[in-house]
Amino acid sequence: MKEDPMFSKDPRFKIAKKEALIGVGLAIFNFLWWYGFAYGLGSRSPEQYRYILGFPDWFFYSCIGGLGVMSILVIFAIKKFFKEVPFEEVSEEEQS
Repeated sequence: MKEDPMFSKDPRFKIAKKEALIGVGLAIFNFLWWYGFAYGLGSRSPEQYRYILGFPDWFFYSCIGGLGVMSILVIFAIKKFFKEVPFEEVSEEEQS
């Protein structure tokens, strides 16, 4: 498939692609975190559950802990890797 010359010239598309990949990576990490704790700790019999703040440990770590971890990771990724990008068309002179 041939690449559109507009996409190769405009640097905003390169930035958007990088940021989209970071977002996909964070979503995959979130799923793996949730799945690991929910099915790893949750696969025990209910008599073996430990409780944190009244929640089973598998639920606390997968849902409540995961929310905290993902919030921190998203804030870090936005501050470290994401850039402010203008929405206006970039002229030929500004690209060079």
